[in-house]
Amino acid sequence: MAHHDPKADLLRYLQAARDALLWKLDGLSEHDARRPLTPTGTNLLGLVKHVASIELGYFGETFDRPSGEPLPWFADDAEPNADMWATAEQSRADIVGLYHRAWAHSDATIAALDLDAIGHVPWWPEDRDEVTLHRILVHMVAETDRHAGHADIVRELIDGEVGLRAGNDNLPPADAAWWAGYRDRLEAAAREASAES
Repeated sequence: MAHHDPKADLLRYLQAARDALLWKLDGLSEHDARRPLTPTGTNLLGLVKHVASIELGYFGETFDRPSGEPLPWFADDAEPNADMWATAEQSRADIVGLYHRAWAHSDATIAALDLDAIGHVPWWPEDRDEVTLHRILVHMVAETDRHAGHADIVRELIDGEVGLRAGNDNLPPADAAWWAGYRDRLEAAAREASAES
């Protein structure tokens, strides 16, 4: 049986999720990268800003290793959801650069600590704020993958591009006509099921 390094495995999954999230910005105009496509304002650049920000917190303050990155959107007087969208003054390069710096900071924390290293998440309730690096790695893999899934749907709404990563759409090979027919079959099944209930 091959030997696996659990920390390396978790970091590999985290990096794959990071890459998937950033890939969703490729080839988009500024408008498309920023525009809200759900009633709650979900947008691609905002998802990157959010994940970069929380990664800095979970691998920074939680383990008493602050990054020094200014995150004014988390200030007490910041408007709600300020971490979920980029202002006109915040360029795509600014947000992507923040995310890359977050990776570097997080990876340094991960390299420096054992998986059983104890930290405290300041924004979690006191009765469950004590965590291990292992738990935070699992949490951030799940969090990043969750938002990469949001980004996948938003990107599909923008221009129809889908997939796990460049060169791997993770979908059955089919043309536009097949997908239209497939979607029509799902809609028919939904209508039939709702008529029966």
